[in-house]
Amino acid sequence: MTQGIELLALDGIPEVSPGDDLAALICAAAAAQGIGLTDDDVVVVTQKIVSKAEGRVVDLATVDPSAFARQVGERWGKDPRQIELVLRESTDLVRMGPGGLIISRTRHGFVCANAGVDLSNVGGADSATLLPVDPDTSALELRDGVRRISGAAPAVILSDSFGRPWRNGIVDVALGAAGLEVLIDLRGQPDADGREMHSTVIAVADELASAADLAAGKTSHCPVVVIRGYRYAPGAGRAAALVMDAERDLFR
Repeated sequence: MTQGIELLALDGIPEVSPGDDLAALICAAAAAQGIGLTDDDVVVVTQKIVSKAEGRVVDLATVDPSAFARQVGERWGKDPRQIELVLRESTDLVRMGPGGLIISRTRHGFVCANAGVDLSNVGGADSATLLPVDPDTSALELRDGVRRISGAAPAVILSDSFGRPWRNGIVDVALGAAGLEVLIDLRGQPDADGREMHSTVIAVADELASAADLAAGKTSHCPVVVIRGYRYAPGAGRAAALVMDAERDLFR
């Protein structure tokens, strides 16, 4: 049983550009802080720097908005080029609301605001970042890179901020994962009173992502957090397993 955990935000990671070796940047920052990465650690990395390293950055000047994107942009006072990117990254639109907010389903299956298209923290340019094409593969490759450089193979989680139905505020969730089981299934086990649990499945990767965000913050320029002391279940889990199957989605 985990008795306590540490959240260690890594300082010194520079502005990331397409083609940068994230694993090398993370290992260098950890070494500079005297943090020796181990197989028992969980490294939580914000999606934004992964997208930058993978070149998932779009210059808005290159985007030609469709008539529909222009119409939505004019109605809500939003940049139609951003709306066009949201439409391109979406498989279907779930809701549109005041202020031009678009809730859509991405090709990954995520239901989120603006299909993950983001104009913040892109380095000051007139650009937008898109979600990684395959966040689970990104996490696996990052884990392999850390192992190659440091000799340690911590679990890796790619995180991003999502809103939640019926709850105000955002929390970080896992978009990609490697090296750990993302769900803990307690069904069939007894609770504290000895009653058999029938529906308890814990989204541990999401909980770790949110915990890491407490140390990273949104404006502190610390996009990587090492979680130490949590006894995770090693495995080949993928964050894709956190996306609810369509037949179980009562709100689709």
